[in-house]
Amino acid sequence: MTKLAVFLLLAASALSSGCAATMIPNTDVEDTAENRDVIVFVESYRHAVETRDVGKLLALAAPDYLDHNGTVTGSDDVDLETLRTKITALHSAIEDVRFEIRYRRVTLRGDRVYVDLTYTGSFRIGEMGGGHHWSRRLSDQRMVLVRKDAGFLILSGM
Repeated sequence: MTKLAVFLLLAASALSSGCAATMIPNTDVEDTAENRDVIVFVESYRHAVETRDVGKLLALAAPDYLDHNGTVTGSDDVDLETLRTKITALHSAIEDVRFEIRYRRVTLRGDRVYVDLTYTGSFRIGEMGGGHHWSRRLSDQRMVLVRKDAGFLILSGM
């Protein structure tokens, strides 16, 4: 009976270590070449947010960008032109940004890539009269990318 117990313990140990996927460091995402490409792309978005680079952010957006903001009404939808207006307005109001992303899952389906993430953003916002205050946001989000040439563009989720 003890030989059987030892055998089962060794078999279970081998199975659990042999099936474990390697994750990209500091993420919950399996380490594959495609997933690394996705993370590198989204990191370029994150850096553009932190540097408040309006041109770069708009260059990362697909021409058919459309974010429904998780609602069924169309009143809060954001297309590329609305995104341009919002980003430009925020750029002039926001003085400093700290933006972190925790990558939860990357799902590849055809030419679409779904990136589930949690972000933490801290924004120093200027006020009339020269003062400022910090605003903080923490949220789960899904970013949808589309493959474009050798890279990606963001379809929604900025």
